[in-house]
Parts: sequence; structure tokens; C-alpha cells
Amino acid sequence: MSIVTVQLGQCGNQIGHEVFNAICSDVRGTHGLCSKKENESYHDACKERFFSEEESEVPVARAVLVDMEPKVISQTLSIAARSGYWKYGDRSYFCQKQGSGNNWANGYSVLGPRHKEVIMNLVQKEAEKCDRLGGFFTIMSMAGGTGSGLGAFVTQCLRDTFPTSFILNHVIWPYGTGEVIVQNYNSVLTLSHLYQSSDALLVHENDVIHKICAQLMNIKQISFRDVNQVIAHQLGSVFQPTYTGEGSVRYSRNPLGDLVETLVPHPEFKMLGLRNIPQMPENSLAYSTFSWPGLIKHLRQMLIANAKMEEGIDWQVRPPRLGSSIPASHSTNKPLRFNTSVANLVILRGKDVHSIDLGSFQDPSLYTSWLTPQDAFNAWKTPRAFNKYEKSASLVSNSQFLLKPLDNVVGKAWNMFASKAYIHQYTKFGIEEEDFLDSFTALEQVISSYTFL
Repeated sequence: MSIVTVQLGQCGNQIGHEVFNAICSDVRGTHGLCSKKENESYHDACKERFFSEEESEVPVARAVLVDMEPKVISQTLSIAARSGYWKYGDRSYFCQKQGSGNNWANGYSVLGPRHKEVIMNLVQKEAEKCDRLGGFFTIMSMAGGTGSGLGAFVTQCLRDTFPTSFILNHVIWPYGTGEVIVQNYNSVLTLSHLYQSSDALLVHENDVIHKICAQLMNIKQISFRDVNQVIAHQLGSVFQPTYTGEGSVRYSRNPLGDLVETLVPHPEFKMLGLRNIPQMPENSLAYSTFSWPGLIKHLRQMLIANAKMEEGIDWQVRPPRLGSSIPASHSTNKPLRFNTSVANLVILRGKDVHSIDLGSFQDPSLYTSWLTPQDAFNAWKTPRAFNKYEKSASLVSNSQFLLKPLDNVVGKAWNMFASKAYIHQYTKFGIEEEDFLDSFTALEQVISSYTFL
């Protein structure tokens, strides 16, 4: 089945471009560990998901690009076409002359309804090119106006127009230090609306990716493109073809559906986080070796200690003892923060992938009590390596990983709201105080649900 990607705003379009670049680069790579048949099967499955072919025989991304300003879209189209390996469709984009001014209400209540027909016509045309439509993958930020406000509106339109299709929103969590003064308002409004329309929200935090660039990739002057390439690599590690069951003889045909079915067993729990190891500069790969037991051990500890990268993991955190609700260090009785999961998916790519012991991820103490480990944990595998890494492992987790950032954003937004700060910028575009209160209520319920896992 095919995935239609909807790139929204500057952030969504720049990341979307890097995602297609990473996927295309991975497919073009040669992998001697796999048979010719295996490589061809992988290539065909990837192409069906993400690309169509036109008369030029250059793969065309199954994507719709939307922004209220033309500059980023123009650059994105041009760079993709110049690569010679893939491109965007000639009429698969929509832009205007003026942005949303970092105002969620302008994007959601004004620009969205005004341009709904033309945007949804582009989406419909892209969907009709698919022999079998698997769903929609939207890429957007939470801090600005177009990506967040227009993105929330478009997601709602996708749900109304394609009620049976899967919708996965990829959301960029803003820097904690602040990008725009009203980013916490925009974030609260975005998340609460996406929670109603989307099947799942896959979240990347800018602060975390920035740290990965600095500490793992050894990048001195970190650019937005560096950040976006790390995000794209992680997304590619999840969405490239895999075998989703033991003994499978063909790659999964419904990637979005499989992902949602595996990780979202209850509509109250839709927040997904992503960890990928190893990540390092390309010039270091030739001098590095990795063992599966080592990768699995690190990935599990990253999960339970809520570490966002393999450096600086707190190895003292242990699952709670049977019969105890308070997790503790193995050496003291001091309570430690343990990250409880609803569901986890481990994706393994590379050499000797089918001989790996994943029993440590099936420990019942890792999960909420209302799911068995058999229902809460899944593993997808492929012997084909990903983007020059001989062995790599990804973890997509529905857990308490985002509780603290979410609580912080809601708290900051509430403090501003209680002071009536900047509310007039939203009410002039039709977002009333009751809309804010509804959003706060919705997210406080999400926080409560994850807290008491």
C-alpha cells in the first residue's frame, strides 16, 4: 500500500525533502549481504510506498507540499529535481504570498478554510494515483502558524474526506528555550486538535535532536539541515520495508496500518516516540563494530530510563519489583523515574537479524497492567542493512516519554492564558477563550492517562 505524505509549513517541507532523500539514498545503496532477489523485493516495496513513476522514469514522491509562503517550496522542488534520483510532482504543491505570522488561529480558522478546496484537490489527485492507499503521513511543526494551525485543519479535513484511511502526524516539538513567544499556545491548540483527528502522533523534540547532532554526530556548527537529516534518518529506519511477522516471506504491505495497530491499542494513548541506534558520523562507520546483544541492551535501557540517545543513559533505573508500584535502583531503595509503556515496537535491520534474543523487551513490568507483553510488544526485522549501517535498531514507543515536556508546555500556556497574554491575537481570527479551555481540558486528560499507567 502507498503512503501519501503531506508536508506542511517551512519545517514540514524541509524535513519531508530530507525524508525522501534518505529513503532514495537507502534504496540506491548496494547491500552485498542480501541476495539480488531480496534487494529487488525491498526496492519494489519501498517504491510502492513512497514513489510513483512518470514518463521520465525518475521516481516521483507521493507527496503534497503546502506553505503560505513560496520560498521554501520553490527551493525544495528545485533541490529534489536537481538530484536526478527523484523529484516532486510538477503540480503537487500549493503556496501563497504571505505566511501565517506564527498565529495558529490564522492558519486554522482563516487560511485553512480559505484554501481548503485547492489543497484537498491536490491530496485527492495524489491519493488517486495509488493502486492501494494505505494512509497519510503529515509532517508539521507545533510552534509556528502554517505548520501547526493549517496542519491541524488539513488533518481534520483528511479525517473527514478519508474516514477509513490511517493518519499519522509527525510533529516537531519546539525548543524549550522558545522559538516564538506564543509557541506554547500554538502547541496546546495543535496537539488537542490532532488528538481528535489523527490515529497517532509521532513526536521528535528539537532539543533532543540538537543534542544528538552535537554529541553523537560531532557537528560543530549545527544547522537546521543537520537536525532535519537526523530526523529523516530515524524516520527512514521505521518506514523502510520490513518483515512484520516471524517467518514472513514478503514485506509488509500496510506500513501505517501495521504501525498503528501495533502501537495504539487505545485511543487515549496516541503519543509515539522514536529512538534509533547507532547514530554517528558517516566517516566513523568503517571503524566501528556493533553486536546485537549490545545494541538491544542499550535500547532497552534507553526505554526504561527515558534516555533519548545512547550517551548518558542512567543505568541505575530498573523495572519495579513484582508487587511494588515504586521503581527503585538495584543498589538502593531510592525511587527512580521509570518509563512505563503502553506498547513498544523494535525494528531491526542488518546482518544475522533473525537470531536475536528480544526476551528482555517482553518483561511484564515494562508495560501497563491492562496489556500482556504478547500484545504490547512486537518486532519487525529485515536482513537488509539501512543507510550504510551494518546493524541498526529502532524503537517506536508508546510510553510516558513525553509526560514532562507536555506538562511543561501546558503549564506555561496556562500561565499565559490566566494573564490574558496575547489572547487578542487569537480571538481576532475567531478562536475564543472557550476553545483554549477545551484544549487545556483535553490535554490535561492525556497527561492524567499517561501518568497513571
